Amino acid sequence: MRLLSLFAGAGLVALAGCVPAPSTPPPAAAPRPVPVPVAAPPPAPALGADWRDWPLTRGDWRYRPAGNGSVATYGAAGGAPLAILRCDLGARRVTLSRTGSAPATLTLRTTSAVRAIPATPDPSAPGMLAMTFAANDGFLDAIGFSRGRFVVEGGGLPVLVIPAWPEILRVVEDCRR
Repeated sequence: MRLLSLFAGAGLVALAGCVPAPSTPPPAAAPRPVPVPVAAPPPAPALGADWRDWPLTRGDWRYRPAGNGSVATYGAAGGAPLAILRCDLGARRVTLSRTGSAPATLTLRTTSAVRAIPATPDPSAPGMLAMTFAANDGFLDAIGFSRGRFVVEGGGLPVLVIPAWPEILRVVEDCRR
C-alpha cells in the first residue's frame, strides 16, 4: 500500500508539472492622454505712443561689397532678409527694400525726419518692396544717424523697427564716391 500511495503521490506531482502556469491578466489599456488645451500665443505687445520705445525687430545687419556698389541686409541669421539697403554706384542710387509685395506708400521715421515714400515691387529682390533715393539725398543721413533706430511702416505690413548701425552709412558712402 505504501508503494501505491508513493506512486500516486508521484503521479500527482507529475501531473502538476503538466498544468500550465496561471496566466497573467491582460494588461489594462493605457489611459488615454487628456488633451491639454494649447494656449494662444500672446498678443503682440501694444506699441506705445513713442516709436523710439518700440522693441527692435529681431535681426542683425550684414554688409558685403557687390559688383556695382555694396549691399547691407537686415534679418535673422539663416532667414530671409527683412530689409535690404543696396548701392547702385553706376546710377548713384540707394535702394531700401523691405518685405512686401503690393505697391504702397511707406513711412520712414528717424529721430530727425519723417518721409512718406512710394514703394514698388523690387525686381532684384522678389517679395520685397523698394524705395529709391539719390545717393546725395540727406534723408539717407537721417536714417544712418537716427538715435538707435528707424522705423518702416505702412501698407498694412508689419512695422519694422531697425537699428541704425554703421552698415547703413557704409552703403551710402560707397554710393557717394
